[in-house]
Amino acid sequence: MSLNSTDWQVRTDKTIRYVGPDHEVADANYVTVLELHRWLQDLADDASISADDYMDITTVNPSDKKFDTIITLTNGYTLDDAYTTPASEMIYGGSIIQGSGGTEAIYDGIRVVSARGTVVSVVQGNAVLFSANKFWNSIPNGESFAGINADPANGVCMQFMVKVRTAGADIDNRTLVFTTREEGKTYSEFRIPATGRGQNVVPLTYATDLNNPTAWTTVSTWTTIANVTSGFNLIDVDQNSADEGYYSEWDRNTTVSYTINQFYERMKWLTRNGETTTLYGLAGELFRGITHSVTIQAASSPGAFVEGGATPLSWGTGATAGTGQILAYDTRDPFVVHVQLLTGVVPGNAVTVTQGANSATTAASNAVTERTVSTPMCGASTGTSLVGAYGFSLEYLDLAVNDKITALDGTTRQPPNNVTFTVSGILADWRVLVGPEDGASGLDYDQLSNTNLLNGVTTSVEVDEAIPANTPTSGTIRIQRFNGDYTRHPYSEVNTTTKVFTITSHDFTSNNASIGANVFISYIDDASVGTSISFNTVQTSTQTLYVEARYGGTDPYTNSIKPAKTTATLGATGGSAVISAVSDE
Repeated sequence: MSLNSTDWQVRTDKTIRYVGPDHEVADANYVTVLELHRWLQDLADDASISADDYMDITTVNPSDKKFDTIITLTNGYTLDDAYTTPASEMIYGGSIIQGSGGTEAIYDGIRVVSARGTVVSVVQGNAVLFSANKFWNSIPNGESFAGINADPANGVCMQFMVKVRTAGADIDNRTLVFTTREEGKTYSEFRIPATGRGQNVVPLTYATDLNNPTAWTTVSTWTTIANVTSGFNLIDVDQNSADEGYYSEWDRNTTVSYTINQFYERMKWLTRNGETTTLYGLAGELFRGITHSVTIQAASSPGAFVEGGATPLSWGTGATAGTGQILAYDTRDPFVVHVQLLTGVVPGNAVTVTQGANSATTAASNAVTERTVSTPMCGASTGTSLVGAYGFSLEYLDLAVNDKITALDGTTRQPPNNVTFTVSGILADWRVLVGPEDGASGLDYDQLSNTNLLNGVTTSVEVDEAIPANTPTSGTIRIQRFNGDYTRHPYSEVNTTTKVFTITSHDFTSNNASIGANVFISYIDDASVGTSISFNTVQTSTQTLYVEARYGGTDPYTNSIKPAKTTATLGATGGSAVISAVSDE
């Protein structure tokens, strides 16, 4: 669209004002920087008449062109951004430079390459620009898609300008971050560390996310999905007895049956455009995850850095200044502070970094490592598993065998096959036992055998046989006593190498357990609190389980049942059993 002279004015105070229709109104007059320059030059060579723009050949020259995409307003002429519709919002296709010295301002051109209808947020100085009115997302009158000044033939969904310098100083080093974070769409981002004059091309993706089918109104209710550890923590994801470091430990609340893909959707909701709920002290729409790891020479002084606090880490002055939100502080050797860069540039080598009264010095060399940012911040969903972002993890028991989790050491690990076995068809207070099956639909009492005489107070039980690989890390075992009873003993640890269960302290003096006495693992051995009960374990091979439920009521035998028995299979995806109870009232 060419410039309509009735929509633009040059005021006597040398401001260039837009007075035409607003965004989304018919005939809104968007113009390129070159068209604005040509119009100004046309006015400047005219003879002024009554009621005309005051400018003519007798006035100073208003603009200069270096290139078709870089226009300088000269001799005090400026864009009027204080009027109803700011003039800069109606100009695209390059840069406008105005003023000089302490008054210089620069508007740089943005050209977003993405699908038509892409909805974009722009972050500058750790703040969302025009958060209440992102004019570039306007739907031009008569069109169906968001995005002003689109050029579909060249894959451009919108073009506009952003002010990157004011009062003679760059705004956050002219750094801009562009994001797409909308319901049902793929997330993406592109960061320009320092805009240049002319057109800055911003490639983004905006496609239907097949792993995000749930409406935001529903996802917003999944509030029991929570980050139980926000900050540095150790998790043994691959269960090799060596913990790895992460900056999160999310609970997807499997008791409510949230799948890993539903967890992924919740992470998208918590970081969507417009979300103000905080993560690590940052509004969700600004949270990106770890962008840089900063190695420091020693512990901070006089105290420890605070993760996710109100005060970010800061360093440098002028062109070397920057700030970063601390997401994890790893005090192992070497000390590393993992941050999301908020403003400015990353710190250099041997530089002091400060948070409040605490400070440290960065490493003498290779102090900063840049990390790849995932969109969304948790990583990608395959629909059934998570390919996690750098340093991001869930609780170990909430992970499954196909999840790929990248620790802070940069290594990607997979957990063993964590599965759940659930018994349903029961009521509260029913006693449920799940144990090994003997091959004839009965309980396998002699799954294991006791190695040492248990006669006195003991806290460990050794068995002769190899402990099955799918034994839960904590649970209960049953031990055959001298009088023939099988008593229940909670254990807190299993050592498959020494074949020892660490049990709650128990005195076997009056009723010992002899050498060779039967021992079996009771995978579930408890009273239910609801209509189902379950256990988690690592599945290594298919196993048949024996399941029994009992309940003898009183006053007067209300809801009593006959003992209900069944068998079920624990396989690669877990397993389940349904109790078919018969009343014994």
